[in-house]
Amino acid sequence: MRVVQFNEFGGLQALRLEEVDAPSPGPGEILLKVNAVGLNFFDTLVLRDKYQISPPLPFSPGAEVAGTVEALGDGVTEFALGERVVAFIGGNGCRERIVTKAKNAIPIPDGVSDDVAAGIVITYGTALHAFKDRGNLKPGESVAVLGARGGAGLAAVEIAKLMGGRVIAVASSEDKLALAKAHGADEGVNYSDVDLKKKLKELTLPTGVNVLYDCVGGDAAEPSLRAMAWEGRYLVLGFASGEIPRIPLNLVLLKGCEIVGVFWTSFVEREPETHRANTAQILEWCKDGKIVPHIHETFPLEDTPKALALIEGRKVTGKVIIHPQE
Repeated sequence: MRVVQFNEFGGLQALRLEEVDAPSPGPGEILLKVNAVGLNFFDTLVLRDKYQISPPLPFSPGAEVAGTVEALGDGVTEFALGERVVAFIGGNGCRERIVTKAKNAIPIPDGVSDDVAAGIVITYGTALHAFKDRGNLKPGESVAVLGARGGAGLAAVEIAKLMGGRVIAVASSEDKLALAKAHGADEGVNYSDVDLKKKLKELTLPTGVNVLYDCVGGDAAEPSLRAMAWEGRYLVLGFASGEIPRIPLNLVLLKGCEIVGVFWTSFVEREPETHRANTAQILEWCKDGKIVPHIHETFPLEDTPKALALIEGRKVTGKVIIHPQE
């Protein structure tokens, strides 16, 4: 079968389209014909060994997949051959077939495409976990989303709005803000031409920002924190800017606010049943049209490097999907 993988940490240039033996499921496992793979920014970091975890080589990008069950390992009774499922697999998704534990898979409802299913597990799953399980977002509270134009940011906008938040999208251009507003944002802030702290305070008078969703880090972190409300929650999700900010802790004291870590992959490992329930809820929202994930572009398997180059170059709005069968 065909795979796109790398045998050394060399960035996009290390990716190769290769032939490997097809796998077989063991006890408790299922074999999936992979129809769609969602790519994420961290895939570009893994390629350069810049992510929190260094995978064993060879390794493929793609941590979330949607596919069709082709074979069942011993003891698997919860799925049927031909059933469509989505799974968070942690990596190695860019291949025609993959084996994963049955407990990782979740049925895809009729009316939800493979592309949509493969694009919601991580970004929307992270957003729901952040706002529901970690940030305790309440209806009517203000939410500022940093980096609102990408897959993670747009997911946060939609989930926060669905949970009753008043959503302020923060991005670097009017085009990006327009897309965020099309996905539910109530307000938009172009941080490239305004004082971010001043504008966020102005939009959230008299209290300030109740919940801050930050997957960017860098220069936007401190001014956003300075705009937070008393007992606000600063949700730390990642550092797409490449810079981990140094937060003055006196601001946390003065505002009585919380800085809350949101490590979704660890949550999935520690609380698998909550993760499954969250994912099932997101899929139902997709089925009902309450969430409309934005697919930026789809690519055949051999063009995986091109797809990742778009993500690495910050040229993507929404999700990029790979079709391994093409």
